[in-house]
Amino acid sequence: MSRNCCRIGLKGAVPAGRWMSVNGTNVKTQTRGTIMTDRYGTKRQWVGRCAAATVFVLTWMCATDAQVPGTQGQMGSGVPNQTAVGNSGGGMTDSLQYGTFGHDVMREEDSAYQAFVKQREPTKKIRLADDFLKRYPKSPLVEQVDVGMMNVYRAQQDWPNAFLWADRALALQPDDVDVLTIIGWTIPHISTPTDPDAEQQLSKAETYAKHALDLISTMKKPPQLTESQFQAAKEKRSFQAHSALGIVYFRRDDFEKSANELQLATTGNATPDPTDLFILGIDQQNEKHYDGAAEAFRECGQIAGPLQDQCKQNRDAAQAASKAQ
Repeated sequence: MSRNCCRIGLKGAVPAGRWMSVNGTNVKTQTRGTIMTDRYGTKRQWVGRCAAATVFVLTWMCATDAQVPGTQGQMGSGVPNQTAVGNSGGGMTDSLQYGTFGHDVMREEDSAYQAFVKQREPTKKIRLADDFLKRYPKSPLVEQVDVGMMNVYRAQQDWPNAFLWADRALALQPDDVDVLTIIGWTIPHISTPTDPDAEQQLSKAETYAKHALDLISTMKKPPQLTESQFQAAKEKRSFQAHSALGIVYFRRDDFEKSANELQLATTGNATPDPTDLFILGIDQQNEKHYDGAAEAFRECGQIAGPLQDQCKQNRDAAQAASKAQ
């Protein structure tokens, strides 16, 4: 099958005994579901800021010749996206973090961890993490340090190390919703069809995103949070997980499934990812749903950024194709 490849720049979005931090409030459900407040206050709020770190990568997204009616060859130019990696669905100023604390943390250990959390310079932060893990290898805070390291390397676009630390975190806490959604979202955005393990990585991203959605659907609201705060936090992760699945299916040329997921990622989303709308339009064109494609490109064209002009051009092409049907 003949293929067009468009080079797209992409920026980079409570069960018992687990931690959940939302809008700076940290709570934990114990074995029988009792709610208690974490004495570490703002621990892990920094993860949300790291998740919004701006990175830029170039990746190849391929589709059939039918993807852009009347615009053959126009998709080969670089079309970067304004969205930060891990930021699909709006700014991640909160977090749904998971980690199990089996005992009280000693003051010295707590101080070392707080120093790691507060450090913003990457080299120094990495050094503090190494020191913490050597001194406290059995600490209940290890998983959170692993997540912090994941975000440091994501901000540096050091994907092998970012994935390594994510694997370490998930080995300790496989239900960490933020790690599942962030890595599930990142993998399909940075992988290329020529990667030797491309399909294996896409399957991994698909598994992570689906598991995150399963966890989100069964979470119980802690009493410390308002219903609106809790729903907003879950909604952001849902948007991000559906975005991840949409890109996974797009890379597999399963345009129908991709469109279904990207509609879930953008419908009702106050800050939709322009790349999601852009690819949704391509999906709809490949399925010859030109009216739907025109609408997706119209919404994308209303968002300021490098994709805006391309989306406007694609909207006009989709409208023309619709009239020609």
